[in-house]
Amino acid sequence: MQEPQALLFPASSRLVAEASRQRPSFDRTVRQLLLLSLMAIGAVNAEPLRLLGPADLEQAVRLREQALQSDLAFELVESLVTEVGPRSAGSAGDASAVAWAVAKLKALGFPEVRAEAVPLRAWQRGDAHAHLTAPFPQPVVMTALGNSVATPKEGINAEIAYYSDLAALKADSSDRASGKIVYIDQKTERSRTGSGYGKAVAARTEGPSEAAKRGALAFALRSIGTDHDRLAHTGATSYQEGIRAIPAVAVSNPDADLIARLSLQPRYQGRPVKMHLSLASEGGIAATSHNVIAEIPGSSAPEEVVMIGAHLDSWDLGQGAIDDGAGVAIVTAAAKLVLDSGLKPRRTLRVVLFANEENGFDGTKSYAAKYRNQRHHFVGESDFGAGLVWRFQSRVRAEALPVVAQIAAQLAPLGIAAGDNQANPGPDAGYLMRLHGWPALELSQDGSDYFDWHHTANDTLDKIDPLKLRQNVAAWAVMVWLAGQSPVAFGSMDLK
Repeated sequence: MQEPQALLFPASSRLVAEASRQRPSFDRTVRQLLLLSLMAIGAVNAEPLRLLGPADLEQAVRLREQALQSDLAFELVESLVTEVGPRSAGSAGDASAVAWAVAKLKALGFPEVRAEAVPLRAWQRGDAHAHLTAPFPQPVVMTALGNSVATPKEGINAEIAYYSDLAALKADSSDRASGKIVYIDQKTERSRTGSGYGKAVAARTEGPSEAAKRGALAFALRSIGTDHDRLAHTGATSYQEGIRAIPAVAVSNPDADLIARLSLQPRYQGRPVKMHLSLASEGGIAATSHNVIAEIPGSSAPEEVVMIGAHLDSWDLGQGAIDDGAGVAIVTAAAKLVLDSGLKPRRTLRVVLFANEENGFDGTKSYAAKYRNQRHHFVGESDFGAGLVWRFQSRVRAEALPVVAQIAAQLAPLGIAAGDNQANPGPDAGYLMRLHGWPALELSQDGSDYFDWHHTANDTLDKIDPLKLRQNVAAWAVMVWLAGQSPVAFGSMDLK
């Protein structure tokens, strides 16, 4: 027997069948929605509820069904990765991406499109090489971490000081790391939410300075990724002020396994593991990128902004398809559906394609400074690949929770469960939420395989399923339309 949503919404039936294995039952979703509404009613002392009306709910259904029939998002990401490709901040590819985005948004008919300059300091990777010299000569697949300083021209030849994780390095008060290449072997756990990345990423950002404090010559770590491919994962690192900056690299997981075997297996004890490392990276290059912005002016409350975003830049190793070409395409396609509906949103709908999320958050910081005094009804971001959306969460004041429950009910036919009121809306949007106290909404994607390809040369278009991309666009279109039409404010400038 078909699920109720398959009968009511025929365009979504095939998608829901695919999503059903990973979503809660329909009854459980309904129970969650009822509980959320009751909690909200209690939180406002049972005052009369202000809810979305039938016309707005019917429009959400139309948007959802239209999105499930459209391949605009896939066409956009295909165009971006084919015509532009890698686009690290401050590079020629980055400039091409900005020009591409402005042209696309104008061609799609958005009434207001602009590019706002973002000054930054760019970093260039340069040539890099590593190999083990002892106890057995072996090539090592590696890549420099973003912002890494270069080695001397002749490279670095040193013994590896092995640590199981960042905590072990921090706990070491000896001189074992002095004059060596510190290596951290922390593995990234696979999870739908990406929590494994959150646990591992501190080794990348803090490790080089912790190693330098202990006299290390260089720093290396196991790639922060869940794959078993011989591909290294890059990503930004940082240097603590007042601590000497040392070269920093990530090695592929198979090569990390090799280093672990040589360091830990009893038969190799007493035979130091040594590495030659050479990097020609350069940082601090003055450059300019842009936040690209498209708007649909609001009808009755144009001074209030619904901001949905993604980041336009990518790392230089792959095509930037899942990180974050998919997000660029999803939010753009969702806004285009609202634009083409012929119905003007109550609040101004703003699509922001941020500059340099990957290596400095310069675009977000620029946006935060420029628009700090503008009331944002909510912020949201798509920056977790192209997996199916499985959960909807909010971070709004209690009075708005009944409207959130209405939105969740319209997302349920897409296989999306209602979450809690502790949303984490993505890196750029999350920064804005925390800095300014702006309300936020989150559409959680399934990231089970995201970190197989994240920040690698394998971030390519073939990793994107057009069907799953349609579901994302449908979810964003429903959420953006209904949240933007809410008769209740989601928060205020001092919401924390």
